[in-house]
Amino acid sequence: MTDTARARKLADRIRVVVAETLQRRIKDPRLGFVTITDARVTGDLREATVFYTVHGDETDREASAAALESAKGILRSTVGRETGVRFTPTLTFVLDAIPDTARHLDDLLVKARAQDAEVRSVAVGKTFAGEADPYRKPGEDEDADVEADDEAEDE
Repeated sequence: MTDTARARKLADRIRVVVAETLQRRIKDPRLGFVTITDARVTGDLREATVFYTVHGDETDREASAAALESAKGILRSTVGRETGVRFTPTLTFVLDAIPDTARHLDDLLVKARAQDAEVRSVAVGKTFAGEADPYRKPGEDEDADVEADDEAEDE
């Protein structure tokens, strides 16, 4: 059985250790503005995936990915020393897609707002095709039934 609580704790510790090591010990000029966003560890605590973002364009991302790959050994040994686990997990660095996804969602929201404004501008001064409220209300049905009963009794 795997202990998911232990894996989560180890992942959190790996995230902190990698971020601090990148800030203090790694002096690679290719390493741009890297932010460690998340870390996940497998249930057997043998492999860790570290998610990161890079502030900049595509060339900055590629350079930072190369710098992280070259510093993987130092980072892994630091993680092993700081966490004290029996087997130090292998590190895999993955570029986090959250900023790109958030940017895409923002673009979609802007587009939706523009379409809503266009619909509102077309609807100004227009009236309904039928009645303003085409739905029956509970009180109206009873009144119509009472009037129909009264007319039937009069005949």
